[in-house]
Amino acid sequence: MNRLVPLVALVIAASLFAACGSATGPLGSVPSVQPTPDAGASQGEPDLTPAPSIEPSESPEPSVEPSGSEQPAPTATPAGTSIVRAYFHLGGEPGSAGLVAVLREVPKTKAVATAAMAALLAGPTSKESAGRVTSAVPAGTKLLGLSIADGVATVDLSREFESGGGSASVLNRLGQVVYTLTQFPTVKLVRLEVEGEPVTVFSSEGVVIDGPLSRKTHESLLPAIFVDRPVWGAALGNPGRISGNADVFEATFRITLLDGRRRQIADERVMATCGTGCRGTFDVTIEYDVAKAQWGTLRVWDGSAKDGSPENVREYPVWLTPAS
Repeated sequence: MNRLVPLVALVIAASLFAACGSATGPLGSVPSVQPTPDAGASQGEPDLTPAPSIEPSESPEPSVEPSGSEQPAPTATPAGTSIVRAYFHLGGEPGSAGLVAVLREVPKTKAVATAAMAALLAGPTSKESAGRVTSAVPAGTKLLGLSIADGVATVDLSREFESGGGSASVLNRLGQVVYTLTQFPTVKLVRLEVEGEPVTVFSSEGVVIDGPLSRKTHESLLPAIFVDRPVWGAALGNPGRISGNADVFEATFRITLLDGRRRQIADERVMATCGTGCRGTFDVTIEYDVAKAQWGTLRVWDGSAKDGSPENVREYPVWLTPAS
């Protein structure tokens, strides 16, 4: 089995991420790599939930509806554009902090994996940063090359990718790249190069990479309850499909929806396919009631095995719409 072995620590608490001192926030310009087709990269089931044209509140926990008497619903992806994902880090308490996806609308291209990497290297938007979304990818990192063959994406990044940060930052930046590239169903593994050279020991932290990296390699970077659809700041739909994976006590947790005034409009008990000590998947559809389109909050949480109090709480903004 492929392994990722940091010499200083195997498991880094997600809460240490913010204390690593590595570069976060806006991360420089989009790389200038020519957008040649990514042979073998298929979008599979693309995201059909682009962010609305109005921004969510700058508060990490949106508590009011956006300004304006009318709040337009998100429109379908315009012809000539595509939707890709970039994976960043959402801050929070241990068990709730971890990788998170956002959507980017890009010009229509066959080089969808290159476009996704460009979005990753460009970093979070100012609104995302205000919502505790950060990146461990060092500023100035450039994409030098990307090829895909037999389910393996080989990505070549500039020397900046190895610079700075502690162990948590280094593991997070690797995880961001792996999750961003493996969003495509035809990409299962990622092979890393720096300045054209295959990497076996990464950064001054001495992370040993003894083979292609996978999502399994980076499960420790996920929150206890990881929602992969809808992503941060996307439209939920009504009824809304919510899917991802979780590692929680007895495989059960709750999904709660809050409207723009943070009033509960839905609450459902969910069971993943696997319980404590393993990651089980979940895929549910939830109906809710709102009078008009608005920003709301998707909250996932687990009841403590000791007293039932909420733990592993993760929440972020989603666009809510009346049922059709």
